[in-house]
Amino acid sequence: MRLYYVLAIACWAFFPNPAPAAQQQATLLKPSRVFDGEAMHEGWVVLVRGTRIEAVGAEDAVSVPRGTVELDLSGTTLLPGLIEGHSHLLLHPYDETPWTDQVLNESLGLRTARATVQARASLMAGITTMRDLGTEGAGYADVGIREAIEQGVIPGPRLLVATRAIVVTGLYNPKGAPELRIPKGAEVADGYDDLMRVTRDQIGRGADWIKVYADYRWGPGGSAEPSFTQEELETIVEVTNSSGRQVVAHSSTPEGMTRAVLAGVATIEHGNDGTEEVFRLMAERGVALCPTLAAGYSIRRYAGWRPGIDPEPESITRKRESFRRALDAGVTMCFGGDVGVYTHGTNVIELELMVEYGMTAAAAVATATSGNADIFRIDDRVGRVAPDLLADLIAVQGDPTRDISALRDVRFVMKGGEIFRR
Repeated sequence: MRLYYVLAIACWAFFPNPAPAAQQQATLLKPSRVFDGEAMHEGWVVLVRGTRIEAVGAEDAVSVPRGTVELDLSGTTLLPGLIEGHSHLLLHPYDETPWTDQVLNESLGLRTARATVQARASLMAGITTMRDLGTEGAGYADVGIREAIEQGVIPGPRLLVATRAIVVTGLYNPKGAPELRIPKGAEVADGYDDLMRVTRDQIGRGADWIKVYADYRWGPGGSAEPSFTQEELETIVEVTNSSGRQVVAHSSTPEGMTRAVLAGVATIEHGNDGTEEVFRLMAERGVALCPTLAAGYSIRRYAGWRPGIDPEPESITRKRESFRRALDAGVTMCFGGDVGVYTHGTNVIELELMVEYGMTAAAAVATATSGNADIFRIDDRVGRVAPDLLADLIAVQGDPTRDISALRDVRFVMKGGEIFRR
């Protein structure tokens, strides 16, 4: 019995109960201005206690408890941590290693180890939440990475993962000799029963989102053509929504996009050849677009294009025009650049291109914060600077609502009240 008490006292000494919220250390952040996710406020301060924001407002209106640590962030804009909407942590730039070689030749251990480094780079660049849209042949490694971040094993953004993604038979890569069954970069499923099983299986294994390929380059001569039928897409959406989750669709063709929108997906990725009619339908149905401008931009650069020096490639011009059509139609924009195709931590390229192609800088910053929080249904936790939300905050030099490139100069990163960059 005496040994029991000795052990109990030792455990209490080494693993004390967490301090109540009222006793947790408070931190007062004092930037030059605060962008709260929707509007800019000069002279505001933010009081953080524990993992959450306790108070926001003018300094003389915020009650600061004794013992509060004050951090001088003068000259900076404080804003919500950025929410990346289309990433692939298990990929790295294609000019380093082509996609097919990554999927077929790199080991799962190597890809996972690389992903942990890329998760940290993303966080240091101000990305505090990230939707990762497919492991591209790396199974459920994204689920493990998400858990490692949540448990504090590695630093990184909060992850929303799509695991393996779903494609129809015969659609996806890698491809080779027709006699061989080559591993694919996504999970194959067809028909009502198969799609119900695969969708439920991915959810059961940890998927936060279900990703489908509504079209792909599998037509004659490699043209992009629709894949799943309308009924198949509706099946996937019905099963996913019944679990409280949402579906995201890779799609670039008008028919593939239309089928996905009518089926009830939450976001369309890419949308390269979207027409005015399709974009109006998206706006009417409240379906957001992740245009992934930076992916095609980067791939063209890998091929030797020098922006500002060489003539603009036709594919870039078409993408610019498509993005403009979506803006004019009133489509809700999602910030997501397909990072992984290009270097993790340089996510801001996407926002810079969104501004270059027609958005205002203020709208782009709102899209990357409160906008994505609303689309992803996480606005009760992140995306704004407001009391009771998680203290996911970054500070950048300058004012990104006037000059979007200010988001490249990250001076401070806090996630859940913990400072990762100062």
